[in-house]
Amino acid sequence: MTVSEDELRERLAAIEDPLVGEDIVSMGLVNDVRVDDGTASISLAFNTPYAPAELEIGQAIRDVVADAGLEPDLYAEAGADHGFDEEVMPNVRNVIAVASGKGGVGKTTVAANLAAGLEQLGARVGLLDADIHGPNAPRVLPVESDPGITPDEKLAPPTADGVKVMSMSFLIGEQDDPAILRGPMVNNVMTHFFENVEWGALDYLVVDLPPGTGDASLDLLQTLPVAGVVIVTTPQQMAVDDARKGLRLFTKHNTPVLGIVENMSAYHCPNCGDVHDPFGRGGAAEICEDYGIELLGSLPIHEDFGADGSADPVVKDADSPVREPTRELVADVADRIGEINRRKVAGLLEVGDPTDEGEPDGPSPTEPGPGPKL
Repeated sequence: MTVSEDELRERLAAIEDPLVGEDIVSMGLVNDVRVDDGTASISLAFNTPYAPAELEIGQAIRDVVADAGLEPDLYAEAGADHGFDEEVMPNVRNVIAVASGKGGVGKTTVAANLAAGLEQLGARVGLLDADIHGPNAPRVLPVESDPGITPDEKLAPPTADGVKVMSMSFLIGEQDDPAILRGPMVNNVMTHFFENVEWGALDYLVVDLPPGTGDASLDLLQTLPVAGVVIVTTPQQMAVDDARKGLRLFTKHNTPVLGIVENMSAYHCPNCGDVHDPFGRGGAAEICEDYGIELLGSLPIHEDFGADGSADPVVKDADSPVREPTRELVADVADRIGEINRRKVAGLLEVGDPTDEGEPDGPSPTEPGPGPKL
């Protein structure tokens, strides 16, 4: 006897979102269920491709469908009906900002490895180096060519290991030339990157912001619906103090803070085997405890992770001891974006300051409409 669509929906209600703790049907994640000729076609309000938790939910749905004696046909479809903005950069599903309170903490290295790691999972990814005055993302993700020009005169980003990269460094004549720009000019450059670059269809656009809380960060928040921000710091007290200021900037603009990355957290001496803390310890943990946010990862001082200024993302290097914690960071960021997106669909987001009780929440990511097969 063939299972009806209503019966199948009831069975799907037994599947719980592993991060939210509610069942996927009551959360509104199941858009539509159709059973036809032995196949169950299920539309899901998913917007975070290759996030581990969403892959886990997808496998649970397949198991339920198989137990019902049907073939699963799953696809993602989340758009304006779920509150996702389809007007600004409609072909970009999720904008992830990577920020820091001060320079020199490894923000660009984290951003480039995040982009490369998401691409390695299978996602379509772009990296926007919006650090106008110190653009060096192409050093970590060496591009294969200069930007091209499309027939409608937009910039076509070059690629590095499958990641589309755009940087202010492509627009500067000489590598040593400074970008001498006042506030309005910075805003113009940011608008140019958003409107006059042909990014194509992306699952994630990672934006490497300048350090601090200046014009570029404000322009991003006022122009695009940012899915979430990753804040990078070192354990050093000055960096931690400035990271707190950056965190407050984003929460005041109702942008979800995905968590803190503590870079240069320790040095593992290869000779004596001891662990040293040249920048102190526990700074990021203090922020997380004070504001009720997640510590996404602690990354050691290591030459593979930008300590020597070398190129290529460590997440691509199977032999590096820093690779695994970096890959875990990538997975955690994707899961946090997915959790925020699904909470938005379910109406479970609470926008507010992180000093209030509950987690900081904010505006949603963009969504291009019907998504990939799952």
